[in-house]
Amino acid sequence: MPMSIKLLNRRGAAIAVLACCAGGKVRAQSQSYPSKPIRLVVPYPPGGTTDVLARLIGRNLYESWSQATIVDNRPGASGIIGNNSVAKAAPDGYTVLIGITALIQAPALNVALPYDTFNDLVPVAQIASSADLFVVNPSMPANTLSEFVAHARAHPKIYSFGSYGNGTSSHVHGEMLNMQAGLDLIHVPYKGAAAQVNDMLSGQLSTAFVDIGAAQPHLHSGKFRILAATGARRSTLLPDVPTFTELGYKSYEPYGWFGVFVPRGTPKDIVDKLSAEIVRIVNLPEVSTRIHRLGLRVDGVEAIEFARVLKTDALLWSRAIKEAQIKAD
Repeated sequence: MPMSIKLLNRRGAAIAVLACCAGGKVRAQSQSYPSKPIRLVVPYPPGGTTDVLARLIGRNLYESWSQATIVDNRPGASGIIGNNSVAKAAPDGYTVLIGITALIQAPALNVALPYDTFNDLVPVAQIASSADLFVVNPSMPANTLSEFVAHARAHPKIYSFGSYGNGTSSHVHGEMLNMQAGLDLIHVPYKGAAAQVNDMLSGQLSTAFVDIGAAQPHLHSGKFRILAATGARRSTLLPDVPTFTELGYKSYEPYGWFGVFVPRGTPKDIVDKLSAEIVRIVNLPEVSTRIHRLGLRVDGVEAIEFARVLKTDALLWSRAIKEAQIKAD
């Protein structure tokens, strides 16, 4: 056998051995996963819906795998700080992001990001989805959305709307209302839903787009008036509250979602294992009941289907953002 052919054969054998070793290493990783605590990064402060869901998932992951799960709240920059900490983390399945729709809205808002949303983060599972509620202070002389629009037009540059973060669904929804109703509501972004809802309850805000999950304990408190909801259908918690779509507004149908992501490069076997377990947890009767009581729709969607949702929703949000000429503050 010529020397060159022998050398090629040896190289081929060496490559095959290396590939086999690599494959064996990945399988070993997934079989032993998890072998240490898992960190669930929430890019928003404690108390909001994202935080509640993270703690619910974390508690059940611990019960399933007997490994500690640590909820790590990393608020700031409308979620970018927490998102980036996961995008830059080791791709081993031990740093997990609990993210929201703002993740895929930011690119359309031309936000400068230190990561590539669609390449640096891998979708694992969709937990749940929710609607936003447009609420006003009870002192507002308006019992319907049309009455509010008429009042706000008659008193320009007076009212503001609070959102649970710059570049979030609530920000987009508020700017869409400004454009479609011809209003000039001033955007007041908060660093999470909990602080926003608290200021709405205390009367610091005149109006707000609040997440139904964060507002759920106060829906019937009388401390704010609910005029309309986003989403394709009325909420079962608020059957008397009309949707924006019913009232003639456009592009309010998409729901906000809560999902799980890991860094790019995380072995597929680990992604699949984590995905299957989270979906199983979400569909447990006690967990799905808790999620429903938060005012959320229970999804429990695995990685492949969640990736399709991201692609479809990114196009919908991009179109809505461009039509409303929304820019991040």
